[in-house]
Amino acid sequence: MSSKATEIAKNLPTLEHPDGSPIRALVVDDEEMLKELVSMGLKMIGWEVQSAGDGPTALAIARDWRPDVLVLDIMMPGFDGLELLDRIRKFYPEVPCLFLTAKDSVDNRIEGLAAGADDYVTKPFSNRELQARVKALLRRSEILSVDNQEVEAKLQSIQIGDLEILPDAYVAKKYGEELELTHREFELLYHLATHIGQVITREHLLETVWGYDYFGDVRTVDVTIRRLREKIEDTPSRPDYILTRRGVGYYMRNND
Repeated sequence: MSSKATEIAKNLPTLEHPDGSPIRALVVDDEEMLKELVSMGLKMIGWEVQSAGDGPTALAIARDWRPDVLVLDIMMPGFDGLELLDRIRKFYPEVPCLFLTAKDSVDNRIEGLAAGADDYVTKPFSNRELQARVKALLRRSEILSVDNQEVEAKLQSIQIGDLEILPDAYVAKKYGEELELTHREFELLYHLATHIGQVITREHLLETVWGYDYFGDVRTVDVTIRRLREKIEDTPSRPDYILTRRGVGYYMRNND
């Protein structure tokens, strides 16, 4: 793990069972890089993670290890994620499951949910979104300890003036009313809100919010900032929240 990732990990809450033992997650995907990225993201929040690249291997791990949550790809060698979930649920019927797949049609989602999945994330996705969704599954299944749920609740809300950001719910509110933000707009808002007063360059925002492999230029950031201001600012031409440092980038002002 890089020094930057290690530093981030130190600032993340460790989620655990009421007896203090860590949450166990089984990650199954035949894309090696994606499997490693997802596994690292869950390890950074204090979980134990085992991974597999095919259905039979994952089934053997699940039998012996009894994970608390499953993160499964649908299209895999051996047998697919739908069949894998069905087999695991035969001996571990209550384990929550999130499907992680490139399939994005309504029929595919219905098929996955009908097979017993509790949630469904379509690639590409952010690790933070994945973490939020999996933690929500665990809260609903009452696996997390009460203390951890209280910690999570405190971390969920960011208040800046009349603007409230709920990271785990992927919701932003102004004057108590929910704002209609796209996924990218929310990610951009969240990143700025967690770096109050810090000027962040367009290049850094592009890499952090859009991803290192995004093929675009910094004007993408400018356009998204403009759309975001139209939704969160009372007067977008004279913003109170997201300000511009000319020639450098953007920053969020604390309006408390």
